[in-house]
Amino acid sequence: MMNNPPVIKDTNLSVAWARMFLRLTVRSDAEIAPLVVSVTRFKDGEPVEDETLRKALDTCLETNGLQPVHTVANTIFPQSLWQMAKGDRKDLYAAYLENLPSYVAMASSKNNRGLYFARLIAFHTDPKTGERLPYVPPSVVPADGNQLEFIIENCRSGKRRSMFQASIFDPLRDHTRSAQLGFPCLQHVSFVPDFAAKTLMLNAFYATQQAFERAYGNFLGLCRLGEFVAHEAGLTFERMTCFAGIEKMDERPPHNESTWVALKTVAQNLVVAADTQTTT
Repeated sequence: MMNNPPVIKDTNLSVAWARMFLRLTVRSDAEIAPLVVSVTRFKDGEPVEDETLRKALDTCLETNGLQPVHTVANTIFPQSLWQMAKGDRKDLYAAYLENLPSYVAMASSKNNRGLYFARLIAFHTDPKTGERLPYVPPSVVPADGNQLEFIIENCRSGKRRSMFQASIFDPLRDHTRSAQLGFPCLQHVSFVPDFAAKTLMLNAFYATQQAFERAYGNFLGLCRLGEFVAHEAGLTFERMTCFAGIEKMDERPPHNESTWVALKTVAQNLVVAADTQTTT
């Protein structure tokens, strides 16, 4: 008999990630299939985090030649660029697309197939050149390839809620015979508005997700993406839920590597403290 899929829910992003991380560190197969992680409670548009855990994770990632959390999060939503746009989403879109080939070139081995935010706002665009893909004729995708703008403009009562979804995976580009295809692991996002309560939830689906290298940054980027859409639609962001078909620990340092040991210790202490607070 198959067990029910594990569901991790928390009001603190760091605690949610730590619970998932610790489950995987004790498994011989180092994967959970499937897994659901859900985060609520946001302050000034940002999820609640634990600074000590975030710092320990970044130290471990960077020591082992991997991207820090904020870099991963920016592939889903470029928070710093949004702040520079000062609340003008058209400026955000324009600045991102103008610089897209440069963003790809910054980490060409990881980004050579594109970036998540680019497919959300310019599904029809070649990320390396910034030009329209030859097989995507004009007007095939809404709002000239900007799926987020289509959702924001239509996010109001009376519209069918099934339209509030955006695709990342493109079979014409992504169904390849390559044995190692690092992008896109994120396949799809959907937005669930409650117009009576004036709230918005975001759901994301990953075919596979790397728990150590990518998951924390993914969760953070998804929360920021949900906050952006909610804000622009005049709603309050309420919940981010991430579904992973396979959550795996395929990148990790040796078990005795000092920053890895320190990260596990911080994660364990954080979960213990959270559980103690819940029971008191």
